[in-house]
Amino acid sequence: MPCRANAPPGELVKAVEEFNRGEWFECHETLEELWVGEKGELRDFYQGVLQIAVALHHWRNGNFKGALILLQGGGECLRRVSSVCLELDVARLQKDAARFLDELSALGEGRMAEVNPGLVPRLHLLS
Repeated sequence: MPCRANAPPGELVKAVEEFNRGEWFECHETLEELWVGEKGELRDFYQGVLQIAVALHHWRNGNFKGALILLQGGGECLRRVSSVCLELDVARLQKDAARFLDELSALGEGRMAEVNPGLVPRLHLLS
């Protein structure tokens, strides 16, 4: 099923707020309920955002490999999604997550805490 042009469901709005507050594990929990029942593009959308949230959770907790793997996986999921899905700016999230991944990879495991906080992706609703 393709991304719909209608307003985002309340759970997605909640997940966006959690993500942007740095409550990435909670965001994952909220999105997982949406992801489980979906198919096609919407499933890829939810899975991509969910994986990026978990990647940031791993980064904050010092799990370098987990962060890298999930940032890559989340980006792959989002590449199969429209640039805007349920009013969320997917293209911007993809770009921001890729920049974060590049910085994290360049710093390496020993310096992962030195990632510029300004590079931490945020979710942007266009409504």
